[in-house]
Amino acid sequence: MQLSVEISKYPLHSDYIPFIKSFIERLNKHDGLTVITNTMSTQVFGEFDVVMSVIQAEMKASFEQFGQSVFVCKFISGDLSPEA
Repeated sequence: MQLSVEISKYPLHSDYIPFIKSFIERLNKHDGLTVITNTMSTQVFGEFDVVMSVIQAEMKASFEQFGQSVFVCKFISGDLSPEA
């Protein structure tokens, strides 16, 4: 099953840009995902189990490395990427 996810990250820190960039860079290192970033959010597309395990691992890494953040996510079944 394919999954599409839209993620917005809101670090609770005044210097928030490096925290967001780090999360996006780590997402892009995973094979099997399509990651598209714009000024409002990051979209992740791929196989359900892969997407969920990557998001879980990278959210945890963000909390451990940078502290408190708010993640707002939308999960939609299917591949809604522009390339699909």
